[in-house]
Amino acid sequence: MRIGETIGTVTLVEPHAAVRGGVFRLVVPLAAADLAAGDGSAEPLVAWDDLGAGEGQLVAFSEGGEAAQPFRPADKPVDAYVAALLDRLDITGGPS
Repeated sequence: MRIGETIGTVTLVEPHAAVRGGVFRLVVPLAAADLAAGDGSAEPLVAWDDLGAGEGQLVAFSEGGEAAQPFRPADKPVDAYVAALLDRLDITGGPS
């Protein structure tokens, strides 16, 4: 699981029935240095969100085959999934 920030929404004209009930969000993955700086430069990815993440929200997301696991036995054609909305993130220590 990784941490990212939502920066937008992907709108579909006619979504597949398996992804109805959620929204596709653009998420920028954040590395440890990005978290300390408050922004990231990684390429955004599209993640399925049924939790209601808002614009600029910090989220925890999973990618790859693990992204579809919460929906088993149903098949959901997703490669990234917003698994948690983060209210606060405390970073202590760091590389020395």
